[in-house]
Amino acid sequence: MERFEDRRAAGAALARELTAYAARDDVVVLGLPRGGVPVAAEIARALAAPLDVLVVRKLGVPGHEELAMGALASGGTRILNDSIVRELGIPAAVVERVTAAEGAELSRRERLFRGDRPPLRLDGLTVVLVDDGIATGATMRSAVAALTADGPATGRPARVVVAAPVAAPEAVATLRQMADEVVTLATPAAFLAVGRWYRNFPQISDDEVRWLLDLHRRERAPGAPTGTAGRP
Repeated sequence: MERFEDRRAAGAALARELTAYAARDDVVVLGLPRGGVPVAAEIARALAAPLDVLVVRKLGVPGHEELAMGALASGGTRILNDSIVRELGIPAAVVERVTAAEGAELSRRERLFRGDRPPLRLDGLTVVLVDDGIATGATMRSAVAALTADGPATGRPARVVVAAPVAAPEAVATLRQMADEVVTLATPAAFLAVGRWYRNFPQISDDEVRWLLDLHRRERAPGAPTGTAGRP
């Protein structure tokens, strides 16, 4: 498949597949930090919808942190990749140690991204949940589970739509059993890594995530000008 130029271009292309959710007062877009937020920002702008983050932390295998043995989402929801845990013989104590460390980082990022602002209320709304790509699906599965759990702090959405420019076919199949809808632009069989499908795939900083959230809020304010001045 042809690669996306960058996350913004991928978000703009993905937004064209989500026009059924445009200009509705019951739709909220949530980006998974950090890489999912630039994609989500483009979608939220195109749909004229509020934008927020759902913080999810990958639980990396010690010594091979890029390999996910699971993920942790806001509210303490944890998803484990049982096959990886079994195949590598990862002790329960190690899983708990990594969970505790990533839980502390998750709390730090929520404070950093939002400051004193509470998360958006989601009760009864349609949530478009966005990442820049889905490889194993552990992170997105944890995010969907956090939204659909009984009694989440933000309220339970009426509908959860998973959206990503590119995703592994196996992950899409699993997510379709959890979410109400999964929207992707490509599902290459030889997936390998998300970054492979982008020409420009820089690491996104915490400052850029915060800037994108602040910019979107300013642009949605009545009479506010648009622009990208001050981008980090």
